[in-house]
Amino acid sequence: MTHLTNETSPLLQVEPAIERSISYQSNHTPYDVRPLHPQQCKHEECHLDYSDILRDIIIGFSDGLTVPFALTAGLSSLGSAKVVIIAGLAELFSGMISMGLGAYLAAVTERDAPADERTGVYDVLEKYSVSRGAAASLVDELCKNPQEWVRFMMDFELKLEKPNVHRAWISAVTMGLSYFIGGLIPMIPYFVMDRVREALFVSIGITVAVLLVFGYVKNYVAIRNHRAGVWGAVQTLVIGMLAAGTSYAIMNGSEISDVVCKRRLTPGRYRQTVRIPGEGGGGGI
Repeated sequence: MTHLTNETSPLLQVEPAIERSISYQSNHTPYDVRPLHPQQCKHEECHLDYSDILRDIIIGFSDGLTVPFALTAGLSSLGSAKVVIIAGLAELFSGMISMGLGAYLAAVTERDAPADERTGVYDVLEKYSVSRGAAASLVDELCKNPQEWVRFMMDFELKLEKPNVHRAWISAVTMGLSYFIGGLIPMIPYFVMDRVREALFVSIGITVAVLLVFGYVKNYVAIRNHRAGVWGAVQTLVIGMLAAGTSYAIMNGSEISDVVCKRRLTPGRYRQTVRIPGEGGGGGI
């Protein structure tokens, strides 16, 4: 720092030009800051948004807890552990594939969106009162570098970051495995217990505990509020129990209707009369 004095002002502290330049650069972030090292670029390109991974885990795990639990609870009314296990595993694997495929297609669509938006550069520039004639040279210059073209569209129109090329597969695997793990938890008692009714009660107890914990953690992580966590736990529990209760009621109701129909059609209740030729009196058997 240098000290300057004059006749009309007290002692002033004036920063040299070099120090002012350094101070300005350190306090103001340029519009376009690019990493200095190629390794840093590579690291940023491979960086994954953990909020998206957390979202996939929440969706897969919550669906896995609800759907297979409702199915196995309903099938337990049949009284056969083998039926519950086979049907539960079939639904578990099919649901895992379906959830994973859906997550993959959603991520691929998100990844391909920037490429489809490149043709709208003129529309973006028109918003800034730039005519097509004046923008032609700029568009031609952007066309020479496809990466800068996509970057321009994402910065000014989509306002998005370029999705990672491996995001689709990671999303599919994350959501599929979360669904499988969530759906396997309510089925564990049926593997280790012989009596279906007891296994159902144990499965309900385990699922209720997991639903409460999962609902609380899900909302607390997102909102950072204990009241929101409690409300999320109650919501998750109500949805899971409602789905399981509906499935159990439907299966139990269909079983009761089958029993009633069988009793009505039991052989011997209705006597069939058969005429024997040569005998009188119209006797029947």
